[in-house]
Amino acid sequence: MSTFLDGIVGIVGGAIDQCGWADRAASKLMIDTLVASAPFRPHPFSTASDYTSWKTLTDRTYQARQLPAADLGVLPEVTAVVALFKREPGQQRKSDKSTCLFPAFAQYLTDGFIRTNNDDRARTTSNHEIDLCPLYGRTEVQTVTLRLLDPTPGRRGRLASQIINGEEWSPYYYLRDGSGPDPSFQKLDTPLGVKDWPVERLKTLFAIGGDRANSTPFTAMMNTLLLREHNRIAGELEKQNPGWDDERVFQTARNIMIPIFIKIVIEQYINHIAPIPFNLVADPSVAWSANWNRPNWMTAEFSLLYRWHSLMPDEIEWPTRAIQLGDFVLDNSPLMEVGLVKAFLATASQPSAELGPFNTGWALLPIEQLAIQQGRANRLASYNSYRAAYGMEQAQDFSDISSNPKIVELLRNIYGDINKVEFYPGLFAEDRVDKSTLPSLLMRMVGVDAFSQALTNPLLSEHVYNSATFTPWGLDLIEQTHSLGDILKRQGATIDTGKIVMTQPSWHYGWYRP
Repeated sequence: MSTFLDGIVGIVGGAIDQCGWADRAASKLMIDTLVASAPFRPHPFSTASDYTSWKTLTDRTYQARQLPAADLGVLPEVTAVVALFKREPGQQRKSDKSTCLFPAFAQYLTDGFIRTNNDDRARTTSNHEIDLCPLYGRTEVQTVTLRLLDPTPGRRGRLASQIINGEEWSPYYYLRDGSGPDPSFQKLDTPLGVKDWPVERLKTLFAIGGDRANSTPFTAMMNTLLLREHNRIAGELEKQNPGWDDERVFQTARNIMIPIFIKIVIEQYINHIAPIPFNLVADPSVAWSANWNRPNWMTAEFSLLYRWHSLMPDEIEWPTRAIQLGDFVLDNSPLMEVGLVKAFLATASQPSAELGPFNTGWALLPIEQLAIQQGRANRLASYNSYRAAYGMEQAQDFSDISSNPKIVELLRNIYGDINKVEFYPGLFAEDRVDKSTLPSLLMRMVGVDAFSQALTNPLLSEHVYNSATFTPWGLDLIEQTHSLGDILKRQGATIDTGKIVMTQPSWHYGWYRP
Protein backbone atom coordinates (compact mmCIF):
# COMPACT_ATOMS: atom_id res chain seq x y z
CA MET A 1 0.00 0.00 0.00
CA SER A 2 2.80 2.45 0.87
CA THR A 3 4.40 1.86 -2.55
CA PHE A 4 1.05 2.57 -4.24
CA LEU A 5 0.56 5.76 -2.19
CA ASP A 6 4.11 6.86 -2.92
CA GLY A 7 3.34 6.43 -6.59
CA ILE A 8 0.21 8.59 -6.37
CA VAL A 9 2.08 11.25 -4.39
CA GLY A 10 4.86 11.09 -6.96
CA ILE A 11 2.50 11.66 -9.86
CA VAL A 12 1.02 14.71 -8.15
CA GLY A 13 4.46 16.05 -7.18
CA GLY A 14 5.77 15.52 -10.69
CA ALA A 15 2.81 17.36 -12.19
CA ILE A 16 3.42 20.30 -9.84
CA ASP A 17 7.10 20.46 -10.83
CA GLN A 18 6.22 20.47 -14.52
CA CYS A 19 3.66 23.27 -14.28
CA GLY A 20 4.96 26.82 -13.78
CA TRP A 21 1.94 28.27 -12.01
CA ALA A 22 1.36 25.14 -9.94
CA ASP A 23 4.85 24.99 -8.47
CA ARG A 24 4.60 28.63 -7.37
CA ALA A 25 1.14 28.13 -5.90
CA ALA A 26 2.19 24.95 -4.09
CA SER A 27 5.34 26.63 -2.79
CA LYS A 28 3.37 29.60 -1.48
CA LEU A 29 0.90 27.34 0.31
CA MET A 30 3.69 25.24 1.83
CA ILE A 31 5.73 28.28 2.92
CA ASP A 32 2.75 30.17 4.40
CA THR A 33 1.61 27.08 6.31
CA LEU A 34 5.08 26.38 7.66
CA VAL A 35 5.92 29.92 8.74
CA ALA A 36 2.49 30.29 10.37
CA SER A 37 3.32 27.38 12.70
CA ALA A 38 5.42 29.73 14.86
CA PRO A 39 4.98 33.23 16.31
CA PHE A 40 5.88 36.01 13.88
CA ARG A 41 8.55 38.64 14.48
CA PRO A 42 9.12 40.99 16.20
CA HIS A 43 9.80 38.89 19.27
CA PRO A 44 9.01 40.71 22.53
CA PHE A 45 12.11 39.40 24.28
CA SER A 46 15.86 39.38 23.75
CA THR A 47 18.92 38.33 25.70
CA ALA A 48 19.21 41.93 26.93
CA SER A 49 16.70 41.28 29.75
CA ASP A 50 13.97 38.93 30.95
CA TYR A 51 11.19 41.41 30.24
CA THR A 52 10.07 43.48 27.26
CA SER A 53 11.67 46.88 26.96
CA TRP A 54 12.64 49.32 24.23
CA LYS A 55 16.11 47.81 24.42
CA THR A 56 14.85 44.26 23.82
CA LEU A 57 12.85 45.53 20.84
CA THR A 58 15.56 47.62 19.19
CA ASP A 59 19.11 46.74 20.27
CA ARG A 60 20.12 44.12 17.74
CA THR A 61 23.57 43.63 19.23
CA TYR A 62 21.67 41.22 21.51
CA GLN A 63 20.08 38.03 20.26
CA ALA A 64 16.31 37.90 20.10
CA ARG A 65 14.37 35.23 22.00
CA GLN A 66 11.58 33.13 20.57
CA LEU A 67 10.40 32.29 24.09
CA PRO A 68 10.88 34.07 27.42
CA ALA A 69 13.89 33.19 29.55
CA ALA A 70 13.22 30.20 31.77
CA ASP A 71 14.66 28.69 34.94
CA LEU A 72 14.88 24.92 34.49
CA GLY A 73 16.18 24.37 38.02
CA VAL A 74 19.08 22.08 38.81
CA LEU A 75 20.41 20.57 35.60
CA PRO A 76 22.79 17.63 35.07
CA GLU A 77 26.50 18.18 34.64
CA VAL A 78 27.37 19.35 31.15
CA THR A 79 29.76 16.43 30.73
CA ALA A 80 26.88 14.02 31.31
CA VAL A 81 24.82 15.71 28.58
CA VAL A 82 27.74 15.71 26.13
CA ALA A 83 27.58 11.91 26.28
CA LEU A 84 24.44 12.20 24.14
CA PHE A 85 26.60 13.44 21.26
CA LYS A 86 29.79 11.43 21.76
CA ARG A 87 30.55 8.79 19.15
CA GLU A 88 32.78 5.85 19.87
CA PRO A 89 35.84 5.52 17.59
CA GLY A 90 35.17 3.69 14.34
CA GLN A 91 31.39 3.84 14.72
CA GLN A 92 30.50 6.92 12.69
CA ARG A 93 27.16 6.63 10.91
CA LYS A 94 27.18 7.92 7.35
CA SER A 95 24.15 9.64 5.86
CA ASP A 96 22.13 7.67 3.34
CA LYS A 97 20.89 10.91 1.76
CA SER A 98 23.35 13.80 2.00
CA THR A 99 26.67 14.44 0.33
CA CYS A 100 29.33 16.62 1.93
CA LEU A 101 28.12 19.51 -0.22
CA PHE A 102 25.18 19.77 2.19
CA PRO A 103 27.17 20.54 5.38
CA ALA A 104 29.68 22.59 3.37
CA PHE A 105 26.93 24.88 2.11
CA ALA A 106 25.12 24.91 5.46
CA GLN A 107 28.24 26.10 7.24
CA TYR A 108 28.97 28.82 4.71
CA LEU A 109 25.35 30.01 4.77
CA THR A 110 24.94 30.14 8.53
CA ASP A 111 28.36 31.60 9.27
CA GLY A 112 27.12 34.69 7.47
CA PHE A 113 24.45 35.53 10.03
CA ILE A 114 24.87 33.31 13.11
CA ARG A 115 27.64 35.29 14.76
CA THR A 116 27.56 34.87 18.53
CA ASN A 117 29.97 37.21 20.29
CA ASN A 118 32.56 34.93 21.88
CA ASP A 119 33.19 37.43 24.69
CA ASP A 120 29.50 37.80 25.59
CA ARG A 121 27.31 34.97 24.35
CA ALA A 122 24.13 36.97 24.89
CA ARG A 123 25.28 39.30 22.13
CA THR A 124 25.84 38.94 18.40
CA THR A 125 27.87 40.64 15.67
CA SER A 126 25.33 39.61 13.02
CA ASN A 127 23.84 41.94 10.40
CA HIS A 128 20.73 39.71 10.69
CA GLU A 129 20.45 39.33 6.91
CA ILE A 130 21.50 36.85 4.25
CA ASP A 131 23.87 39.45 2.83
CA LEU A 132 26.88 37.38 1.74
CA CYS A 133 29.04 39.07 4.36
CA PRO A 134 31.60 36.21 4.16
CA LEU A 135 32.22 37.50 0.64
CA TYR A 136 31.65 41.26 1.08
CA GLY A 137 32.41 41.85 4.76
CA ARG A 138 30.14 42.86 7.64
CA THR A 139 30.83 46.57 7.45
CA GLU A 140 31.37 49.20 4.77
CA VAL A 141 35.03 49.54 5.83
CA GLN A 142 35.55 45.82 5.33
CA THR A 143 33.81 45.92 1.96
CA VAL A 144 36.11 48.70 0.78
CA THR A 145 39.10 46.68 2.00
CA LEU A 146 38.04 43.71 -0.12
CA ARG A 147 37.39 45.66 -3.32
CA LEU A 148 39.83 46.16 -6.18
CA LEU A 149 38.78 49.84 -6.45
CA ASP A 150 40.17 50.28 -9.95
CA PRO A 151 38.37 52.70 -12.31
CA THR A 152 40.35 51.44 -15.30
CA PRO A 153 38.08 50.09 -18.06
CA GLY A 154 38.02 46.31 -17.85
CA ARG A 155 38.60 46.29 -14.07
CA ARG A 156 35.65 48.18 -12.65
CA GLY A 157 33.46 46.80 -9.89
CA ARG A 158 35.68 43.85 -9.02
CA LEU A 159 36.63 42.29 -5.73
CA ALA A 160 40.39 42.01 -5.24
CA SER A 161 41.83 38.69 -6.33
CA GLN A 162 44.96 36.93 -7.52
CA ILE A 163 45.67 34.38 -10.26
CA ILE A 164 47.59 31.25 -9.29
CA ASN A 165 48.05 28.36 -11.72
CA GLY A 166 45.48 29.90 -14.02
CA GLU A 167 42.75 30.09 -11.35
CA GLU A 168 41.32 33.09 -9.54
CA TRP A 169 41.52 33.21 -5.74
CA SER A 170 41.11 35.82 -3.02
CA PRO A 171 44.32 37.54 -1.91
CA TYR A 172 46.29 35.95 0.90
CA TYR A 173 45.60 37.24 4.40
CA TYR A 174 49.16 36.59 5.60
CA LEU A 175 52.38 38.04 4.23
CA ARG A 176 54.46 35.60 2.20
CA ASP A 177 57.46 35.90 4.52
CA GLY A 178 55.40 34.47 7.38
CA SER A 179 55.85 37.55 9.54
CA GLY A 180 52.12 37.98 10.15
CA PRO A 181 48.91 39.36 8.64
CA ASP A 182 49.14 41.69 5.66
CA PRO A 183 48.58 45.24 7.03
CA SER A 184 46.34 45.93 4.02
CA PHE A 185 43.72 43.70 5.64
CA GLN A 186 43.82 44.96 9.23
CA LYS A 187 40.18 46.09 8.99
CA LEU A 188 38.99 42.52 8.36
CA ASP A 189 37.98 40.18 11.17
CA THR A 190 40.84 37.92 12.19
CA PRO A 191 40.20 34.37 10.94
CA LEU A 192 38.64 32.41 13.79
CA GLY A 193 40.97 29.98 15.57
CA VAL A 194 44.30 31.14 14.13
CA LYS A 195 45.82 31.88 17.54
CA ASP A 196 46.22 28.13 18.06
CA TRP A 197 48.28 27.57 14.89
CA PRO A 198 51.74 28.62 13.62
CA VAL A 199 51.70 31.24 10.87
CA GLU A 200 53.47 28.87 8.47
CA ARG A 201 50.40 26.65 8.43
CA LEU A 202 48.09 29.62 7.93
CA LYS A 203 49.83 31.19 4.93
CA THR A 204 47.20 29.91 2.47
CA LEU A 205 44.29 31.58 4.29
CA PHE A 206 42.42 34.14 2.20
CA ALA A 207 41.60 37.77 2.91
CA ILE A 208 37.81 37.46 2.84
CA GLY A 209 34.80 38.99 4.54
CA GLY A 210 34.01 36.24 7.04
CA ASP A 211 36.22 35.25 9.95
CA ARG A 212 34.83 31.71 9.64
CA ALA A 213 35.01 31.30 5.85
CA ASN A 214 38.62 30.07 6.05
CA SER A 215 37.70 27.37 8.56
CA THR A 216 37.93 24.49 6.06
CA PRO A 217 38.61 24.08 2.32
CA PHE A 218 34.84 23.47 2.03
CA THR A 219 33.91 26.98 3.15
CA ALA A 220 36.81 28.59 1.26
CA MET A 221 35.60 26.71 -1.82
CA MET A 222 32.14 28.29 -1.50
CA ASN A 223 33.59 31.77 -1.10
CA THR A 224 35.91 31.30 -4.08
CA LEU A 225 33.01 30.28 -6.32
CA LEU A 226 31.10 33.41 -5.34
CA LEU A 227 34.15 35.67 -5.66
CA ARG A 228 34.63 34.50 -9.23
CA GLU A 229 30.95 34.92 -10.02
CA HIS A 230 30.90 38.46 -8.65
CA ASN A 231 33.87 39.40 -10.82
CA ARG A 232 32.39 37.66 -13.86
CA ILE A 233 29.10 39.53 -13.40
CA ALA A 234 30.96 42.81 -12.90
CA GLY A 235 32.80 42.25 -16.17
CA GLU A 236 29.56 41.63 -18.05
CA LEU A 237 27.84 44.65 -16.49
CA GLU A 238 30.74 46.88 -17.49
CA LYS A 239 30.58 45.64 -21.08
CA GLN A 240 26.86 46.33 -21.25
CA ASN A 241 27.15 49.71 -19.48
CA PRO A 242 30.49 51.29 -20.46
CA GLY A 243 29.48 54.61 -18.93
CA TRP A 244 29.13 53.18 -15.41
CA ASP A 245 31.84 53.95 -12.89
CA ASP A 246 33.53 51.45 -10.57
CA GLU A 247 31.04 52.07 -7.78
CA ARG A 248 27.91 51.42 -9.80
CA VAL A 249 29.31 48.28 -11.41
CA PHE A 250 30.27 46.91 -7.98
CA GLN A 251 26.98 47.73 -6.30
CA THR A 252 24.87 46.29 -9.11
CA ALA A 253 26.94 43.09 -9.19
CA ARG A 254 26.45 42.78 -5.44
CA ASN A 255 22.69 43.37 -5.89
CA ILE A 256 22.58 40.43 -8.32
CA MET A 257 24.74 38.09 -6.25
CA ILE A 258 22.63 38.16 -3.08
CA PRO A 259 19.35 37.01 -4.73
CA ILE A 260 21.31 34.38 -6.68
CA PHE A 261 22.58 33.02 -3.36
CA ILE A 262 19.09 33.08 -1.86
CA LYS A 263 17.77 31.18 -4.89
CA ILE A 264 20.29 28.41 -4.15
CA VAL A 265 19.40 28.44 -0.44
CA ILE A 266 15.80 27.58 -1.28
CA GLU A 267 15.97 25.66 -4.54
CA GLN A 268 18.97 23.44 -3.75
CA TYR A 269 19.59 23.51 0.00
CA ILE A 270 16.03 23.64 1.41
CA ASN A 271 14.77 21.26 -1.28
CA HIS A 272 17.41 18.79 -0.13
CA ILE A 273 16.07 19.01 3.42
CA ALA A 274 12.33 19.08 2.67
CA PRO A 275 10.53 15.69 2.74
CA ILE A 276 7.91 16.74 0.17
CA PRO A 277 7.13 15.32 -3.29
CA PHE A 278 7.76 18.51 -5.28
CA ASN A 279 10.47 21.13 -5.46
CA LEU A 280 9.95 24.47 -3.77
CA VAL A 281 10.70 27.56 -5.85
CA ALA A 282 12.19 30.83 -4.64
CA ASP A 283 9.40 33.20 -5.62
CA PRO A 284 9.94 36.62 -3.98
CA SER A 285 6.26 37.53 -4.37
CA VAL A 286 5.34 34.93 -1.74
CA ALA A 287 6.43 37.39 0.96
CA TRP A 288 5.13 40.61 -0.55
CA SER A 289 1.74 40.55 1.15
CA ALA A 290 2.50 37.95 3.83
CA ASN A 291 1.71 38.94 7.40
CA TRP A 292 4.97 37.25 8.47
CA ASN A 293 7.06 39.67 6.43
CA ARG A 294 8.99 41.41 9.20
CA PRO A 295 12.61 42.61 9.60
CA ASN A 296 15.07 39.86 10.48
CA TRP A 297 16.58 39.41 13.91
CA MET A 298 18.62 36.32 14.70
CA THR A 299 17.56 34.54 17.86
CA ALA A 300 19.41 32.76 20.64
CA GLU A 301 17.61 29.57 19.59
CA PHE A 302 18.64 29.92 15.96
CA SER A 303 22.27 30.39 16.96
CA LEU A 304 22.16 26.91 18.52
CA LEU A 305 19.95 24.83 16.26
CA TYR A 306 22.46 25.05 13.41
CA ARG A 307 25.29 23.33 15.31
CA TRP A 308 25.41 20.41 12.90
CA HIS A 309 28.80 19.08 13.94
CA SER A 310 27.91 15.42 13.53
CA LEU A 311 27.46 15.89 9.76
CA MET A 312 31.21 16.10 9.24
CA PRO A 313 32.92 12.80 8.37
CA ASP A 314 36.06 11.81 10.26
CA GLU A 315 37.95 11.57 7.00
CA ILE A 316 37.58 13.70 3.88
CA GLU A 317 38.11 11.86 0.60
CA TRP A 318 40.04 14.51 -1.31
CA PRO A 319 41.27 14.00 -4.89
CA THR A 320 44.91 13.90 -3.77
CA ARG A 321 44.54 11.90 -0.55
CA ALA A 322 42.34 11.11 2.41
CA ILE A 323 42.52 13.94 4.98
CA GLN A 324 41.61 13.51 8.62
CA LEU A 325 39.00 16.02 9.78
CA GLY A 326 41.38 17.48 12.37
CA ASP A 327 43.83 18.31 9.55
CA PHE A 328 41.12 19.76 7.28
CA VAL A 329 40.98 23.11 9.08
CA LEU A 330 42.58 26.53 8.56
CA ASP A 331 44.54 25.35 5.53
CA ASN A 332 43.44 26.16 1.98
CA SER A 333 46.30 24.31 0.30
CA PRO A 334 44.17 21.19 -0.40
CA LEU A 335 41.69 23.42 -2.27
CA MET A 336 44.36 25.22 -4.28
CA GLU A 337 46.19 21.98 -5.10
CA VAL A 338 43.21 20.47 -6.94
CA GLY A 339 41.38 23.57 -8.16
CA LEU A 340 37.78 24.65 -7.67
CA VAL A 341 36.00 22.23 -10.01
CA LYS A 342 37.70 19.10 -8.66
CA ALA A 343 37.04 20.33 -5.12
CA PHE A 344 33.30 20.67 -5.81
CA LEU A 345 33.15 17.27 -7.51
CA ALA A 346 34.92 15.63 -4.56
CA THR A 347 32.68 17.34 -2.02
CA ALA A 348 29.51 16.32 -3.87
CA SER A 349 30.58 12.73 -4.48
CA GLN A 350 31.09 11.56 -0.90
CA PRO A 351 28.46 11.03 1.78
CA SER A 352 28.33 13.26 4.80
CA ALA A 353 27.94 11.78 8.23
CA GLU A 354 24.46 11.47 9.72
CA LEU A 355 23.06 14.24 11.89
CA GLY A 356 22.05 12.98 15.30
CA PRO A 357 23.09 11.64 18.70
CA PHE A 358 26.15 9.47 19.33
CA ASN A 359 27.74 10.65 16.08
CA THR A 360 29.99 13.63 16.88
CA GLY A 361 33.73 12.97 16.65
CA TRP A 362 36.11 13.74 19.49
CA ALA A 363 37.55 16.79 17.73
CA LEU A 364 34.15 18.54 17.77
CA LEU A 365 32.91 17.44 21.21
CA PRO A 366 34.24 20.61 22.92
CA ILE A 367 31.98 22.64 20.62
CA GLU A 368 28.98 20.52 21.66
CA GLN A 369 29.84 21.31 25.27
CA LEU A 370 30.00 25.03 24.49
CA ALA A 371 26.58 24.84 22.82
CA ILE A 372 25.01 23.25 25.91
CA GLN A 373 26.62 25.90 28.10
CA GLN A 374 25.41 28.67 25.80
CA GLY A 375 21.82 27.43 26.02
CA ARG A 376 22.07 27.53 29.80
CA ALA A 377 23.75 30.94 29.86
CA ASN A 378 20.90 32.33 27.75
CA ARG A 379 18.34 30.53 29.96
CA LEU A 380 16.48 28.98 27.08
CA ALA A 381 13.17 27.29 27.76
CA SER A 382 12.80 23.51 27.74
CA TYR A 383 12.67 21.32 24.66
CA ASN A 384 8.97 20.64 25.29
CA SER A 385 8.24 24.37 25.46
CA TYR A 386 9.57 24.79 21.94
CA ARG A 387 7.56 21.86 20.65
CA ALA A 388 4.45 23.58 21.98
CA ALA A 389 5.48 26.96 20.51
CA TYR A 390 5.80 25.37 17.08
CA GLY A 391 2.41 23.68 17.22
CA MET A 392 3.72 20.18 17.95
CA GLU A 393 2.58 17.76 20.63
CA GLN A 394 4.75 17.81 23.72
CA ALA A 395 6.66 14.66 24.60
CA GLN A 396 5.02 12.80 27.48
CA ASP A 397 7.78 10.27 27.88
CA PHE A 398 11.41 10.00 26.80
CA SER A 399 10.35 7.38 24.29
CA ASP A 400 8.34 10.12 22.53
CA ILE A 401 11.64 11.80 21.70
CA SER A 402 13.48 8.79 20.32
CA SER A 403 12.79 5.18 19.35
CA ASN A 404 16.38 4.28 20.22
CA PRO A 405 16.41 2.57 23.65
CA LYS A 406 19.98 3.72 24.30
CA ILE A 407 19.01 7.38 23.81
CA VAL A 408 15.86 6.98 25.89
CA GLU A 409 17.85 5.42 28.74
CA LEU A 410 20.49 8.15 28.66
CA LEU A 411 17.92 10.98 28.67
CA ARG A 412 15.98 9.35 31.50
CA ASN A 413 19.12 8.84 33.56
CA ILE A 414 20.47 12.37 33.22
CA TYR A 415 17.21 14.38 33.28
CA GLY A 416 14.69 12.21 35.16
CA ASP A 417 11.81 14.53 34.22
CA ILE A 418 10.75 14.87 30.55
CA ASN A 419 10.07 18.57 31.07
CA LYS A 420 13.66 19.17 32.20
CA VAL A 421 15.14 18.14 28.83
CA GLU A 422 16.98 21.15 27.49
CA PHE A 423 16.40 22.72 24.09
CA TYR A 424 19.71 21.86 22.43
CA PRO A 425 20.02 18.20 23.52
CA GLY A 426 16.34 17.57 22.82
CA LEU A 427 16.61 18.91 19.26
CA PHE A 428 19.28 16.42 18.30
CA ALA A 429 18.02 13.45 20.32
CA GLU A 430 14.87 13.17 18.20
CA ASP A 431 14.34 10.58 15.50
CA ARG A 432 15.00 11.78 11.99
CA VAL A 433 11.96 12.57 9.84
CA ASP A 434 11.30 10.06 7.06
CA LYS A 435 12.80 11.25 3.75
CA SER A 436 14.64 14.12 5.45
CA THR A 437 18.10 14.68 6.90
CA LEU A 438 16.72 16.32 10.05
CA PRO A 439 14.61 15.43 13.11
CA SER A 440 11.12 16.92 13.37
CA LEU A 441 11.40 20.00 15.62
CA LEU A 442 14.75 20.98 14.14
CA MET A 443 13.38 20.64 10.61
CA ARG A 444 10.35 22.81 11.39
CA MET A 445 12.46 25.51 13.02
CA VAL A 446 14.94 25.55 10.13
CA GLY A 447 12.10 25.80 7.63
CA VAL A 448 10.33 28.63 9.45
CA ASP A 449 13.50 30.65 9.79
CA ALA A 450 14.81 29.89 6.32
CA PHE A 451 11.74 31.25 4.55
CA SER A 452 10.86 34.05 6.95
CA GLN A 453 14.44 35.34 6.81
CA ALA A 454 15.46 34.61 3.20
CA LEU A 455 12.34 35.86 1.42
CA THR A 456 12.18 39.05 3.50
CA ASN A 457 15.55 40.22 2.18
CA PRO A 458 15.32 43.88 1.07
CA LEU A 459 16.52 42.99 -2.44
CA LEU A 460 13.50 40.71 -2.85
CA SER A 461 10.91 43.30 -1.84
CA GLU A 462 8.07 44.27 -4.16
CA HIS A 463 9.52 47.70 -4.91
CA VAL A 464 13.13 46.57 -5.37
CA TYR A 465 13.01 43.22 -7.18
CA ASN A 466 13.04 44.52 -10.76
CA SER A 467 15.23 45.24 -13.75
CA ALA A 468 16.04 48.75 -12.50
CA THR A 469 17.85 47.21 -9.52
CA PHE A 470 19.55 44.36 -11.35
CA THR A 471 19.41 45.39 -15.06
CA PRO A 472 17.31 43.19 -17.38
CA TRP A 473 20.32 40.91 -17.92
CA GLY A 474 20.92 40.61 -14.17
CA LEU A 475 17.28 39.85 -13.41
CA ASP A 476 17.29 37.11 -16.03
CA LEU A 477 20.50 35.68 -14.54
CA ILE A 478 18.86 35.51 -11.11
CA GLU A 479 15.79 33.78 -12.54
CA GLN A 480 17.93 31.24 -14.43
CA THR A 481 20.02 30.21 -11.39
CA HIS A 482 18.90 27.19 -9.38
CA SER A 483 22.06 25.48 -8.11
CA LEU A 484 25.76 25.79 -7.37
CA GLY A 485 26.41 23.75 -10.50
CA ASP A 486 24.74 26.45 -12.59
CA ILE A 487 27.32 28.97 -11.36
CA LEU A 488 30.25 26.64 -11.95
CA LYS A 489 29.12 26.00 -15.50
CA ARG A 490 28.75 29.73 -16.22
CA GLN A 491 32.38 30.13 -15.21
CA GLY A 492 33.44 27.75 -17.95
CA ALA A 493 33.57 24.43 -16.12
CA THR A 494 32.89 21.52 -18.47
CA ILE A 495 30.96 19.47 -15.97
CA ASP A 496 27.66 17.70 -15.60
CA THR A 497 25.83 20.03 -13.20
CA GLY A 498 23.89 16.98 -12.02
CA LYS A 499 27.04 15.90 -10.20
CA ILE A 500 27.22 19.04 -8.04
CA VAL A 501 24.53 17.81 -5.67
CA MET A 502 23.64 17.70 -2.00
CA THR A 503 21.54 14.55 -2.43
CA GLN A 504 23.29 11.26 -3.13
CA PRO A 505 22.41 9.80 -6.55
CA SER A 506 21.46 6.50 -4.87
CA TRP A 507 18.85 8.20 -2.67
CA HIS A 508 15.20 7.44 -3.47
CA TYR A 509 12.36 9.56 -2.13
CA GLY A 510 9.90 6.75 -2.83
CA TRP A 511 8.10 9.05 -5.23
CA TYR A 512 8.89 10.93 -8.40
CA ARG A 513 11.07 13.93 -7.75
CA PRO A 514 14.04 15.05 -9.89
